[in-house]
Amino acid sequence: MQPTDNLWPRFTRPDYTQGMAAKIREVPLPRKLRFMEVCGTHTVNIARFGLRNLLGRAVEMVSGPGCPVCVTHGADIDLALELAREKGVTVATFGDVMGVPGSDGSLWTEKARGRDIRVVYSPRAALDMARRERGKQVVFLAFGFETTIPAVLLTLERAMFEKIPNFSLLAFHKRTPPAVRALLAGKDCKIDGFILPGHVSTVIGRRAWDFIDEDFSLPAVIAGFDAADILSGIHELLKMTAGKPRVLNAYRRAVTEEGNPRALHLLETYLKPFAASWRGLGVIPDSGLKLKEEFHPFDAAKRFGLTPQKAAAPRGCICGDILKGKSFPSDCPLFAGTCRPDQAVGPCMVSSEGACGAYYKYGRRVLP
Repeated sequence: MQPTDNLWPRFTRPDYTQGMAAKIREVPLPRKLRFMEVCGTHTVNIARFGLRNLLGRAVEMVSGPGCPVCVTHGADIDLALELAREKGVTVATFGDVMGVPGSDGSLWTEKARGRDIRVVYSPRAALDMARRERGKQVVFLAFGFETTIPAVLLTLERAMFEKIPNFSLLAFHKRTPPAVRALLAGKDCKIDGFILPGHVSTVIGRRAWDFIDEDFSLPAVIAGFDAADILSGIHELLKMTAGKPRVLNAYRRAVTEEGNPRALHLLETYLKPFAASWRGLGVIPDSGLKLKEEFHPFDAAKRFGLTPQKAAAPRGCICGDILKGKSFPSDCPLFAGTCRPDQAVGPCMVSSEGACGAYYKYGRRVLP
């Protein structure tokens, strides 16, 4: 069954969820299949709803590079720390980023040392600070995938329109399809299909994922985030493994073929792709988005002369392997011991969308 607006009340009923789980367990499979949920919100909800317990032993769900905080390279975190130490600078950012460890502490550490770092809930809040406090340089740390980038760019538009000179962005924006392509191109990739991110796909559209079946002959489903959404997507993947693979849109109440034209226009107007570094995945061509040259006056890296430096991964942390679907959080020797939400070693434990944080919070319901 495809979830559509008129079926939605029935689609959310518990008996539908249990029935869909039973259908999944009944599908005859030649071997154990490994599906990857790319999105961090899917990872959290699979854990929160205890869906692994419903799938049976023939289907294994692994997490992917769908948490924007988790995939941010350590060198970029160090760049944010360097910025926070600049005199007269106020750093505004989302709360998830605050605890991500860099080479020398975190943003929480810098705040404790007296740096002006503030948690905000939107980029517009950072712009409001710049309006109120004209004597300070306010920089918004812009982490995120295609989902959140348009809101950041609309804020940039407003700053340019109002001619607010003390506002700028330190942007670490990333594109998700190049990361999935890089995973599939790897020699050790053992993924049989994908649950694709619903939020990202509302912006980029279904067709942006066609390369998964066209170039790699694997099935993929764009899914919503309720338990029934996710189980329905997994069921569709199972059906396609026995037939012709394709990229199916099972989130049609939000996702279109071409995506959101206004949002895509914003990305094309202000940003250009570049080869970005991802935690665990290395440098991926055209996977990052940075401001075009004509907007450099609002680029904090240019304004303050910031240059990324090499940064090593935290010792003992396997976030990189978790983001590639090669390991589970419970495989990490630091998990739930040295590394906990209150003293995280790696970003997968820090972020609200991180696999380690989800496994820690929901415990035995998600451990493989």
